[in-house]
Amino acid sequence: MRFIADLHVHSPYSRATSKEMELASLCKWAQIKGITVVGTGDFTHPKWFSNLREKLEDAETSLFRLKPEYSSGIDDEVPLSCRSDVRFILSAEISCIYSKNGKTRKVHNLLLAPSFEAVQRVNEALSKIGNLKADGRPILGLDSKVLLRIALDASPDVMLIPAHAWTPHFSVFGSKSGFDTLEECFEELTPHVYAIETGLSSDPQMNRRLSALDRITLISNSDAHSPKKLAREANIFDTELSYQGIYNAIRKGDRSEFIGTIEFFPEEGKYHYDGHRSCKQRMTPSETRLNNGLCPKCGDRVTVGVMSRVDTLADRKEDSTQAAAIPFKRTIPLHEIISEVCGVGVNSKTVENIYDKLTAALGSELSILSDVSISDISDSGSPMLAEAVRRVRRGEVHIEAGYDGEFGTVRIFENAGRMK
Repeated sequence: MRFIADLHVHSPYSRATSKEMELASLCKWAQIKGITVVGTGDFTHPKWFSNLREKLEDAETSLFRLKPEYSSGIDDEVPLSCRSDVRFILSAEISCIYSKNGKTRKVHNLLLAPSFEAVQRVNEALSKIGNLKADGRPILGLDSKVLLRIALDASPDVMLIPAHAWTPHFSVFGSKSGFDTLEECFEELTPHVYAIETGLSSDPQMNRRLSALDRITLISNSDAHSPKKLAREANIFDTELSYQGIYNAIRKGDRSEFIGTIEFFPEEGKYHYDGHRSCKQRMTPSETRLNNGLCPKCGDRVTVGVMSRVDTLADRKEDSTQAAAIPFKRTIPLHEIISEVCGVGVNSKTVENIYDKLTAALGSELSILSDVSISDISDSGSPMLAEAVRRVRRGEVHIEAGYDGEFGTVRIFENAGRMK
């Protein structure tokens, strides 16, 4: 069965997360976006874990569905063209902050679990280390290797995946507090790490410059903190709809089961280039080297972004390709495309109205971005919107790369105006 999964999201109990990230809202927006499997997020938080146990029921093996009494009102909010079954997979992100090999390490790790019983065992172990009530993404003084051992002891089918693996401040390869290799981080348990999450500021092509990652499956997820951010990155599977099907596809990295990923244009991510936000200085890796890592305006050290970090660790050239690599496609969220075409804010009522009209007429957002014919988009929206989608599909976009926590600026047209 072919389906799309977004495995990394957050609950209302995580900092800076919308109160709308409840299960019913996730179920609604998963359908509108075109996702079959969505992560629960935050299973370590006691109140959210209780909420999950109350509102979810068993579906396919080790996946869950929203109980009828909690999903009864959703259909009226989802266009007929988008309605589909949604499954939940138990997931959480852990922030590990610790000292190793003489340096402070700050690594975020994603956990996927096959059962509430396995989650309970994980939570019991972690509750002895830190306060799980403080945040949906708990901050623990815990070595990532020890977290992996706790996960495997809870169940051999719990999967640990380094989250947004290149983000400067909180990731396994981050320039500020990460490692140079997975082996340095996970030591003898490294063979149990089957995948990394590429994050918004990198894509598989960049990651494949490291031959050390050839055995690693590269997954992508939204890390959504609000429902509309679901599926900005996601994974495409063709396998049994079950936890084990997803687990095996990721573990093996088989192109016949793990079909590929849906990606941001990495330049749009907040940490693609180097720079110093307070001085509005955006810098390429070569510019950073020329300036000895310093801001040319104030002289402070710049935040070294993902592209520079990949350059530092890579043992392949930028244009190298691997024939066996799992394919991926880059896209831009539909709300952003409509916003540019209309010349109005992405959260405006105009954008919402057009988005609702398009999904009602043509189906889910991901199908519009990838599969619906350009002529059908033109008939349901406008020739200019259809042309915008066509350009995005072909990668004909202009992006001022993100840096030091600032998202990149995307332009599809040089001079966008109102829809015509």
